[in-house]
Amino acid sequence: MYENLAVLAVFAFLFSIVAGGLERTPFSGPIIFTAFGLIFGPIGLGLLDLTVDTQGLRYIADLTLALVLFVDAANADLGVLRKGSHIPQRMLLIGLPLVIIFGIALGALFFDGLGFYELAILATILAATDAALGKAVVTNKKVPARIREGLNVESGLNDGLCVPILFTFIALATGAQIEGGSTMLAVTLVAKEIGIGLAVGLGMTALGVWLIKMCDKRDWISEIWLQLTVVALAVSCFAIAQSLHGSGYIAAFVGGILFGYQTKVHTHKLVFASEGTAEALALVTWVAFGAAVVGPFYEYFSWQVVVYALLSLTVIRMLPMFLSLSGTGESNDSKLFLGWFGPRGLASIVFVIIVLGNDLPGGGTIAVTVVCTVTLSILLHGITANPFSNWFAARVAAHESAGQST
Repeated sequence: MYENLAVLAVFAFLFSIVAGGLERTPFSGPIIFTAFGLIFGPIGLGLLDLTVDTQGLRYIADLTLALVLFVDAANADLGVLRKGSHIPQRMLLIGLPLVIIFGIALGALFFDGLGFYELAILATILAATDAALGKAVVTNKKVPARIREGLNVESGLNDGLCVPILFTFIALATGAQIEGGSTMLAVTLVAKEIGIGLAVGLGMTALGVWLIKMCDKRDWISEIWLQLTVVALAVSCFAIAQSLHGSGYIAAFVGGILFGYQTKVHTHKLVFASEGTAEALALVTWVAFGAAVVGPFYEYFSWQVVVYALLSLTVIRMLPMFLSLSGTGESNDSKLFLGWFGPRGLASIVFVIIVLGNDLPGGGTIAVTVVCTVTLSILLHGITANPFSNWFAARVAAHESAGQST
């Protein structure tokens, strides 16, 4: 145990003192964390032996994602979001269903052993994007604000929307008896997940902010304990919603939006410590993913799995998003940029763990494909985040310059 702790602690220390410099390179934190876990894990040097079971990894991934969603939403610029609301609306209401449909259609060409509902499960898992992996783009000020906020909202809400769809397909794949039919099940699950998520996120945050303001007026708040306040509130929103069988992801995201709206100019000070906590959790999650998941699964990456994973990150994601944004006035560059930056990560990991718990015949193939896709996403989206953001910003500047000159 102490050897593992020593390796992790030394790595965390070294990364913490060079993180600012690494932000200017193509190598993102998740790339380095996952690579470290892979190199130092059992199939590498064997210096890091993380015996993390699937539920343990799920809890860490859930907590990391919940905190990232809350903090990112709290930092959102609501004024910009209102003006560019057409972007996340189109991507969620039109693009997301099309991604799942495309994923099923192309999956049938590569995986003969998977039934229709298993293909649907795979497509749904990989339709969920990761707010944590997309942070490098969302926080890059060179990218136009409406694009950043659009990606932020899309990644914040699509995880929660995918949950009831996933559960519906799992029920159909396992042959569960569905009272009222599959359509009724889907509608009920969607309404329940979203409704409970919204109610808990908004209710808990409104109560939490009121208590913070009341205690602040009485000078009861300690600067030291204030660092825990937002972390505890974000986790409370997520955990209570999950306990009530709602969407913890939606609860965390809408809670964060309300928190940012109510705290206004004090938001950054309140959430600053929470961002550090989220980064620390992400470090542990991705190191564990590299050491305990990528290593053991790597030998099962067949050509079918790799090709489908690449298609999932490109055609299956980008074409539906391009189509969904038609008629919005967005340039082709914007549509391609929005389509490309849909990284797969924590949510997909959590979803595949849920699937493995249901003992589906094709569960192994689904798990291997998801692990391969997430691994490629960490690498490809991490490497391209800064270069593509700079390219896109330059294209936007050139277009605006040309428009002014005419």
